[in-house]
Amino acid sequence: MTDIQAPDQTTGFTVGTRLENGLGRTGTIHTPHGEIQTPAFIAVGTKATVKAVLPETVAELGAQAVLANAYHLFLQPGSDIVDEAGGLGAFMNWPGPTFTDSGGFQVLSLGAGFKKVLAMNSSTVRADDVIAEGKTRLAHVDEDGVTFKSHLDGSRHRFTPEVSMQIQHQLGADIIFAFDECTTLMNTREYQERSVERTQRWAVRCVDEHTRLTAERTHRPYQMLFGVVQGAQYEDLRRQAARDLAALGFDGFGIGGALEKDVLGTIVRWVNEELPEDKPRHLLGIGEPDDIFTAVENGVDTFDCVSPSRVARNGAIYSENGRFNVASATNRRDFGPLTQDCACYTCTHYSKAYLHHLLKAKEMLASTLATIHNEHFIVNLVDRVRASIVDGTFAEFREDFLGRYYPHR
Repeated sequence: MTDIQAPDQTTGFTVGTRLENGLGRTGTIHTPHGEIQTPAFIAVGTKATVKAVLPETVAELGAQAVLANAYHLFLQPGSDIVDEAGGLGAFMNWPGPTFTDSGGFQVLSLGAGFKKVLAMNSSTVRADDVIAEGKTRLAHVDEDGVTFKSHLDGSRHRFTPEVSMQIQHQLGADIIFAFDECTTLMNTREYQERSVERTQRWAVRCVDEHTRLTAERTHRPYQMLFGVVQGAQYEDLRRQAARDLAALGFDGFGIGGALEKDVLGTIVRWVNEELPEDKPRHLLGIGEPDDIFTAVENGVDTFDCVSPSRVARNGAIYSENGRFNVASATNRRDFGPLTQDCACYTCTHYSKAYLHHLLKAKEMLASTLATIHNEHFIVNLVDRVRASIVDGTFAEFREDFLGRYYPHR
C-alpha cells in the first residue's frame, strides 16, 4: 500500500471550539475551492444539480458545498465529459467546495432493491442474500468489485475500487469517498463481518489508486479522500473498522450504512471515539433536525441528505414548529410567508396561498420555491448549531429547538 500524498496548503482540517460534554466541535475544512465552516449541512446535488434550484440560488440560501453522486454522473453524462468541462464545479457553475460519493450506496439499493428505504427494522429475520419483495437484483458483489445493470438502459457495468477512484478523479470534487459495500440491517452478523473486511481491503486499493492518480493528474487540485466506516449496529465491528481505516492515513472519514434512528448517536459515538481528532467526519445520508443535533453532539462535522429537497417537491415545509404541508386547505387563503422570521427568498417574496396554488396546479415553480425554503432552513439550522457551540449554549439551543419542532414527543 502507498501512503496518501500529503495535502498541500489548500487542503486539510482545523479544529475550533469543542463541546464541554460530548465529542462535538466546530472546525474548518480547507479545500482548493474555499473553506467549509463546520458543522455544516452539505446540499445534495445528485446529478450535478440540487433539483429545481439554480446553483447561484444554492449559494444565496447559504449552502457552503454540494455533494453529487459518482454512480449517476458516470452513467449520465459520463465522468469523462465532466472532466473535459473542468470538473464538477465548473460543469455545474458552482464555485464552492464539492463532494462526490463513491457509488457504494447504489450498490446496495440496486442489489437489494430497497431504493430509498434502507434502515429496515432490525428485528426482521436476517439473511445473507437480501432482496426487496417484487424486485430483481441489478448488482452483484464479489471480492474484486461490483457488476451492475444501469437503471437507465439495462447496460452492464463494472465498479471496482480502482474504477470508483478513476471516476471520482475525473469528476474532480474536492472531497471524494473510498468505494465501500453498504449493507442492510437485514444481513446476518456473519455477512456484516465479511463485508467490513471486504470494505477494508477495498479501502487499501482506493488509497493506492488515489495516490497514483494524484501523481498523474497534476493539472488538477488535490482531492481529499475519505474512508467509509461500516459495521451496521455492531459495536465491535464499527470500532474495528474505524481503527483499521484510521491506520491508512485518509484525509477524513465517512460514516455509512443503514442506521436505526434510536441508536444513531450511539453508533456515531463508537466510531468517532476511534477516529483521529484532527480529521473531518462526514455522516452520509442524514439530515432531519433531531438527527442533526445527535450527530453533532457525537462528533460529526458534515452531513448530507436529500430530504429537504425531496419532501419540498411534495409540499412538505420545514418550520420552527415542525413540518407542515402547504398544500392543505388551511393555506389556501393564507397570504403570510411559509414561516415567520425566515429570511429565505421564498418567505420574503411569496405567500402560503401562492405555494398552495402552485402545488395544486402542478406548476414546476412550486418545487423551486419550496426547495429554496427547506434547504435554507436546514443550512441555517446547522449554522445556528455551530454558533451555539462557539458561545456555549448548545444544550439550551437543542432543548429549545427540538421542544418546539417535536412538541408531542
